[in-house]
Amino acid sequence: MTRTVLALLATLLGLAWGWDVLQAAASPAHPLWLARQEALYLSGLLSIGLMSLAMYLATRPLWLETPLGGMDRVYRTHKWAGILGGSFAILHWLVEMSDDILKSTIGRAGRVPKDSATGLLDSLQDLAEDFGEWGFYILLALLALTLWKRFPYRPWRFLHRAMPVIYLVLAFHSALLAPRDYWTQPVGCLLAGLLAAGIYGALRSLLGNIGKARRVRGEILAVTRPASDVVSVSCRLPASWPGHHAGQFALVTFSAAEGAHPFTIASANRDDRSIEFRIKALGDHTRKLPTLLSPGQSVDIEGPYGRFDLRRINRQAQQLWVAGGIGVTPFLAWLNALHSKADDAPSADLHYCTRNCVNDPFVPELTSLCASLPTIRLHIHGAQQGDTLDASTLLRNVAPENASEIWFCGPSGLAEVLRQGIKTLGQTRLRFHQEAFEMR
Repeated sequence: MTRTVLALLATLLGLAWGWDVLQAAASPAHPLWLARQEALYLSGLLSIGLMSLAMYLATRPLWLETPLGGMDRVYRTHKWAGILGGSFAILHWLVEMSDDILKSTIGRAGRVPKDSATGLLDSLQDLAEDFGEWGFYILLALLALTLWKRFPYRPWRFLHRAMPVIYLVLAFHSALLAPRDYWTQPVGCLLAGLLAAGIYGALRSLLGNIGKARRVRGEILAVTRPASDVVSVSCRLPASWPGHHAGQFALVTFSAAEGAHPFTIASANRDDRSIEFRIKALGDHTRKLPTLLSPGQSVDIEGPYGRFDLRRINRQAQQLWVAGGIGVTPFLAWLNALHSKADDAPSADLHYCTRNCVNDPFVPELTSLCASLPTIRLHIHGAQQGDTLDASTLLRNVAPENASEIWFCGPSGLAEVLRQGIKTLGQTRLRFHQEAFEMR
């Protein structure tokens, strides 16, 4: 879906730009100068258009969860819209720098005349050009840090907070330097709409009210360590918490300095407004949590979000549930939710992939939960025991002519292995649902 959204926006921008080109009157300028000018306009449109989309998606619009397939997809689209927008900004800058090459090859004769401007407008355009250049350099640095995965999350998050300001600078640059005839063409309407959406997102971010309506302050009830690298955090939430569906996640802020992190809610929805998170030590922040948290501390929780929802399974299709490592948490919520209504449990094969099934703390819990749900067949795969899950094992009892669906939560590498294996086996009547939330 992410690729579809980005391709659709790029296509709309390209068509709008093309319409303006076709409507333009013949120019006496040299063809190479004309080509440079239009390449400059197109790359600029694509850059600011994609960055506007990224800025709007940063507001976490709930109305897009359903069409995009969940808030994890919304954030993935946000991420790649920003990366592509930055990439087109680089192209825009390279095209801008090409004027020296053209001057040295075909000369200044035949250059495209600029839109004439006087007074205040001329001064503002000069200012917009200078702002755009400096904004580009800062954007380039932030893009490099985003792609450099080893750069620590906390300083990246702090620097990332500058993006709304950078965007507003680039929006100012785009609005002032866009050709005047754009504003009477479809391209101008599209650009104006995207700029409005992006400015809305930037201002909401600067004001700090993104997600505010869905944020509650709760209290930590208990902190336990079911394993050396896993911490369990139980919280009680106020009456304003709307409740959640099994499999959803929340953005949890244990520390204002660290900010919010997405964690799957590992418990079913309870009447006592208590929820539980199982958090694996995957970085500096999560490794320190057992020593930082204690009962009685306050915690900010925003949500719930996500479409990895037990209610969305197709009961007419054969169910294959795959959990890898800490990706077991949404399935724990599913099993706990089904525990109180075992008669409604679907027929499903649950595959849990772990490094060592002998000392894995989730194995006994899964075994106990599935024992009371006879329609849920549990399969444990321990890598150290020589049992790894592949597509042929997963589909061993699946008839190719039957509709099936996979619900997957775990490492992206395992997901890719299974996807490629399924493709090789030629299984066509299978839907693959995957939650893939990444903050950067």
